[in-house]
Amino acid sequence: MLYAAGVKTILLSGPGKNSLSTQLMRGMLASLREAAGAPLFLTGEGDAFSAGLNLKEVASLDVAGLTTFLGVLEDLVQALYEYPAPTVAWVNGHAIAGGCVLALCCDVRVMTAREGVRIGLNEVALGLRFPPRTFKMTANRVPGPSLARVLLEAELYRANEARELGLVDVIGEEADARARLEKLAAHPRDAYASAKLAMRGTLAVPEAEQARFLTDVVPTWAAPELKERLRAVLDKKSAK
Repeated sequence: MLYAAGVKTILLSGPGKNSLSTQLMRGMLASLREAAGAPLFLTGEGDAFSAGLNLKEVASLDVAGLTTFLGVLEDLVQALYEYPAPTVAWVNGHAIAGGCVLALCCDVRVMTAREGVRIGLNEVALGLRFPPRTFKMTANRVPGPSLARVLLEAELYRANEARELGLVDVIGEEADARARLEKLAAHPRDAYASAKLAMRGTLAVPEAEQARFLTDVVPTWAAPELKERLRAVLDKKSAK
C-alpha cells in the first residue's frame, strides 16, 4: 500500500527564533498525531530552523517544572524519531542544540548553504546533560567517528562541515528537500516502516536509567550555577 495522504508540513514557529518552549513542543506532538502516518516535511518559520530549547523558560523552572518540560521534549524526540513514514527536515536556518536534535530525528536532513547559518549540539558548552532518550537518538544518528567530536567539542558548524560530520545529508534548497521526501514517499509504506524500525529500533530506555535521569540529571538543570550560566547567555543575546 502506498501513502494515500499528501505530505504533512510541520512548521516550527515561535518566539526566540522558534525556540522549543513547552507550548511549541506540545503543538508539534499534536501535529504528529494529526499527521496519522503521512510523509512529514519539517522546517522553521522565517530565517531559522530552531534556536534550540527556550532557555528563558528553562531558567525559570524548578525541578518539578523541568521534569515536565524535559518529559515533553523526550516524548517529542521519540515520536519524531519513531514516526513510521518518511520524514525530511529542511534546515532553512540555524539549528542549535534542541533544533539540531529535531533535525537528527528525521530520515533526511537538507541544509541551506546560506552564509552564516550554523547547526550543532552545544549542550555540553552550556552545562546541560542529555535526557536518556534524546542521547540515545543522538548516538544512533550521528556517525560513530563524529559523535565524540560533535558532543564534546559542542560547536556550531557551517553546512559543509556539518555534512562531513553527518549532522546533515544534503546541502541544498527547499525544492531539494521536497524532492527527497517525494522520492521516499513513493515507496510502499509498510515496507518503508518495517525497514526503518528494523534499522533504528525504538528509543525505549530501561526503567533504572529513566529513574536515574529523574533523580540525578533533572536536578542539575535546576542548579543555581546552571541557571546563572543560562541567564548570562540570554543577556548576551539580548545585548546584540
